[in-house]
Amino acid sequence: MTAIASGQEYLDRLMSLPRPGEDKIFAFYEHRIGMICKDPKLLLIPMDDHMVHRGDGIFETVKFINRRIYQLDAHLERMEKNCRTVAIEPPVPFSRIRELVLDVARAADRDEGYLSFFIGRGPGGFSIDFRESPEASLYLVARRYSPPSAEFVEKGVTAHKSDRPAKQGYMAKIKSVNYLPNVLMKKEAVEKGYNYAICFDENGCLAEGCVENVVIVNQEGKILIPDLTNALTGTTLMRALDLIKNEVSFIFRAIHEEEIYQAREVILLSTTLDALSIVRYNDKPIHDVRPGPVSRRLRELLIKDMQENGVKI
Repeated sequence: MTAIASGQEYLDRLMSLPRPGEDKIFAFYEHRIGMICKDPKLLLIPMDDHMVHRGDGIFETVKFINRRIYQLDAHLERMEKNCRTVAIEPPVPFSRIRELVLDVARAADRDEGYLSFFIGRGPGGFSIDFRESPEASLYLVARRYSPPSAEFVEKGVTAHKSDRPAKQGYMAKIKSVNYLPNVLMKKEAVEKGYNYAICFDENGCLAEGCVENVVIVNQEGKILIPDLTNALTGTTLMRALDLIKNEVSFIFRAIHEEEIYQAREVILLSTTLDALSIVRYNDKPIHDVRPGPVSRRLRELLIKDMQENGVKI
């Protein structure tokens, strides 16, 4: 018969267990407790939080380099908008969440890392009924930074067309914790030997990567961006376009797969990657199979912008 533990016995057993990835966790905060902790063994979320068992929550991730957080306010603005979309009222105002993010970053005491913040429907039950949760949950985590390798930056990466279709438009526009389609896309790419995966909508038009926006540079040197009907509007994408708008023209429109093969450049954009070149797609070369000038320039502009405009920790 399985032992029935007291609360203290259970806690003692919990603290003795190995914690995969604990070396990647620097500091975290949970609203119910109202304190920052640095012991990763206590990084726990209640099973009955609807965010866990129903995917009923919103999240964002920012990075900090040289103790500067990049695009913090842009991410918080998107998070606030997404909370309104799914009708979750955060337990504290977003001005306070911003303060807490900075507090967790300071507690981490690292020069670089990621900060992930989650707002869930909250604990209270295991059904789909939102009324079970009397108050939304808030979790903030500072963790290790994992940038793309120098080889990926210098030589580019491979990608393939995923068998998974793009999310429905209304779901694609919400940065929810329900990332199962994204996880399956990534698993498929790894199993097939590619670095990244790209999905398409029901009309065969380019949507996005697993967690990246995708743009192409056509033969005329113009940046083409999917119309984002079935893709998240990325903060890195929008900032990159703003930074390069006086140097390279761009347009939002539907992009068909054959245009990828004909492109001079195919570029991934995300918080983690900045700008990264796809040089082979479905095993076929993109142009001269090297990162192109637009990709390099976008990366340069984003890094410079972070150094100059990142929020100081």
